[in-house]
Amino acid sequence: MQSGRAKTKEWQLDYEPEQPRSVEPLMGWTSSTDMKQQLTLQFETKEEAVAYCERKGIAYQVIEPKDSAHRQIAYADNFAFRRWEPWTH
Repeated sequence: MQSGRAKTKEWQLDYEPEQPRSVEPLMGWTSSTDMKQQLTLQFETKEEAVAYCERKGIAYQVIEPKDSAHRQIAYADNFAFRRWEPWTH
């Protein structure tokens, strides 16, 4: 599996739901009248995001990104006898 690191350097502001979602009785779809749940803002730095929240009076919580563990492997490890996952197509 390959995962890109594009757009991982930005800070993101997501709004918490202000109202619970409701279930529509006929079809069973969930809906909400809270439109802020659909809004996501991107910032270059953590300081910009915090300043925006303080300027607008938005309660915020900063979640620091976790460092991902990177294990260096060789191409030959794909064909090793004691492989973690079976090698199949």
